[in-house]
Amino acid sequence: MNLSQTPVPSIPHPDDTQLAEAWRRVVEAAKGYAGTTLRSLFAAPDGHTRADRYCVSAAGITLDYSKNWINGPVMDALVGLGHAAEVPASVTAMFEGAPINATESRPALHVALRGSYRDRPGLEVESAVHDTQSRLLGLYQSLERGDWRGFSGRRIRQIVNIGIGGSDLGPRLVTAALRPFHNGRFQCHFLANIDGEDFLQTTQHLDPEETLFVVASKSFGTLETRKNALAAREWVLAAAGGRADAIARHFVAVSANVPKAVEFGIEAEQVFPMWDWVGGRYSLWSAIGLPILFAVGPAQFEALLAGARAMDSHFRSAAPEENLPVLLALLGVWYQNLWGARSHVILPYAEGLRQLPDFLQQLDMESNGKSCTRDGGPIDYPTGSVIWGTPGTIGQHSFHQLLHQGTQLIPADFIVALQPITAVDDHQDHLFANCLAQSRALMWGKTLEEAEAEMCNAGVEAREAKRLAPHRAVPGNRPSNTLLLQQLDPANLGALLALYEHKVYVQSLIWNINAFDQWGVELGKALSDAYHPLLTGTTPLPEELDASTAALIRSYRTANA
Repeated sequence: MNLSQTPVPSIPHPDDTQLAEAWRRVVEAAKGYAGTTLRSLFAAPDGHTRADRYCVSAAGITLDYSKNWINGPVMDALVGLGHAAEVPASVTAMFEGAPINATESRPALHVALRGSYRDRPGLEVESAVHDTQSRLLGLYQSLERGDWRGFSGRRIRQIVNIGIGGSDLGPRLVTAALRPFHNGRFQCHFLANIDGEDFLQTTQHLDPEETLFVVASKSFGTLETRKNALAAREWVLAAAGGRADAIARHFVAVSANVPKAVEFGIEAEQVFPMWDWVGGRYSLWSAIGLPILFAVGPAQFEALLAGARAMDSHFRSAAPEENLPVLLALLGVWYQNLWGARSHVILPYAEGLRQLPDFLQQLDMESNGKSCTRDGGPIDYPTGSVIWGTPGTIGQHSFHQLLHQGTQLIPADFIVALQPITAVDDHQDHLFANCLAQSRALMWGKTLEEAEAEMCNAGVEAREAKRLAPHRAVPGNRPSNTLLLQQLDPANLGALLALYEHKVYVQSLIWNINAFDQWGVELGKALSDAYHPLLTGTTPLPEELDASTAALIRSYRTANA
């Protein structure tokens, strides 16, 4: 099966003549590419230079995108689309603090959190970021020296982050990814699920006299975070014999709602800000990253920011054809809008990046899962891929079968480090070999003739080999990117995460959507607040409730009567 046999364009039809013409050229490039295989491209006379032509390095990351359905005309058309969509100008607008989040009339300045923004009149954020960073460092040093202790006078040794979504996924990922860089002064834990089992498993081996909770919630009212924080407060109060002053020794907050945090028992000076110009999924660089600071210390946290800052600089200055985030974004648009791909798999060959697919799910799907344009018009073309994956080599023994012999087009990102931080025998050699083998097998495959000959050479009777060959043939021609890091260290991790942040933004520009709001998330929250009292009450259910929801509520009432 040749997945590239026929393009299936589903593209915007903008009023702008220049942009419409750019899309037309991309469609023509797809038609011209149809029927081409990756095998043929690498076997062509210039195939030996393909890896050099389609490879870019910046900020400690090398992107090999040669195993994609691209040639010169395709890349010319895609880069032209980026220019026609005014990607360079829009990138500049973001870094200059323009209100690119149009539905909420605010900028998206997560880049300011790592020092890639300079204050301008009317938008003073640089000083606020520096002040917060100084306060975070002061808290860290106070606990490290033992100036800040628990209610019984014992040192704080355990940190529990209570948050959800962007207040959990980013710090959780980075803290796990940088485990070899933990300084051992504090142990960090994460509590997100409102399922009580999560609270019990997180706290069962902790000592409340040595535990500090970080409550991360912009409103200080997010349901899951609020319920877990209340449970944690009762846990501390029980250990402290009901002493209310114990709360201030065992809780800090990251929130925009200082009064609510103070009402909870947290001192005002221990509430660190969350700003409306930073979305939760872009916030790990801020006070939301407090668990990261506790885990790795100030120097490594700054290295994380520096890596992201290096990618910011590259993103802002490099031409589209040499710009890592722009190239990844254009390739994603190419497969989704021209070839019908509906998902994208993330394959990090690094145990430290086990939670990267979860993080990128929120980053990408919450940002670009939109069905109206920036000006509110309807969309009749695909936006936002389904993001999924798991670390290699785990995935090779589960879903890689679908990638190799399934019927769906699923582009892949392979992410791998050239050197391990911690070496165990020759494990890294085997890990890297597996990564190379999987990307090569996806691209090259195995023909019927090759499968049949392979079995015959192994002694299988010719008729039997012919019968089994279709089952052993692998179509190949499956596209992928390979992202190389020298090591999975704080700087390279920062650059990698910033790379994906910027990729998502560029795709939103090409699809003409707002990547920085998430109104769809809010509806479920509102309905949950309305349905909760119906579960525990005995009053008749509202007549306007649909039959399915009403039946499920009655089942819950019966089970918990």
